[in-house]
Amino acid sequence: RLIQDSLTTLMRGRTCFVIAHRLSTITHANRIVVFEAGRITETGTHDALMAAGGKYHEMVLLQTSPAGVN
Repeated sequence: RLIQDSLTTLMRGRTCFVIAHRLSTITHANRIVVFEAGRITETGTHDALMAAGGKYHEMVLLQTSPAGVN
């Protein structure tokens, strides 16, 4: 949490690109861009992408579900 808070402070007022495998680190981003096979397939905020029910939604559910539950 300390690292995330520090990054938030450092990024304030700046354009930053964050590449994340742990999606919880980007939930507060202004814009999330999802790539599949080198192409942009989805863009939006966390809430918008979750509501859309696409690949981002699927990945978040996989990361937040108990192990072995799909």
